[in-house]
Amino acid sequence: MIDSLCKEDLAVAWLYCDNNAQKEQSVINMMGAVLKRLVGSKIPEDMREAFQKGRRPLLADLIRMMRTAIASLPRAYICIDALDECQPKELLELLGSLRDIVRESPGTRIFFTGRPHVKGAIERYFSKAAAIPISPNQDDIRNFLEMRLDGDDEPEAMNDDLRAEIVKIILDRVSDMYVGVSLLSCILTNDSV
Repeated sequence: MIDSLCKEDLAVAWLYCDNNAQKEQSVINMMGAVLKRLVGSKIPEDMREAFQKGRRPLLADLIRMMRTAIASLPRAYICIDALDECQPKELLELLGSLRDIVRESPGTRIFFTGRPHVKGAIERYFSKAAAIPISPNQDDIRNFLEMRLDGDDEPEAMNDDLRAEIVKIILDRVSDMYVGVSLLSCILTNDSV
């Protein structure tokens, strides 16, 4: 999805949350990363000065800078993947900050992905969020596995039966893993707050 938005010459900022990097994923760091992607290499002078003064910007500073950056754009997309991997405190601050930005920036669209347990938090901040349950496509997973197995450095170490068994076991396990644990995708606009 990010790639197709980027091809449209729109302002697109994305963030991938990672359970293994939770210490680095403070709201300030996440909002700073989104801001950096929104402005790209065209950093306005007031933003440059704020970062050069030697003090780290506060969350309120980042929100103000994002509002300023977004105000000059016809449309901005903010995409955050694996929202469920944020620490609960950081998640709530992030959602609150994004809600404040969307309220004042009608051209902003937000797209989240995450497991269903974050749906309630999203709905607290974005009451009209459109939630779309998604689950893995077995054919996509099979094609990916086949591609990876085709690229094996030692193809002679695997016969057709072993290859078929590997694919079957992985497909069965992925299928079991997603029973009742489908992913959630939310699309938010200023009408969603």
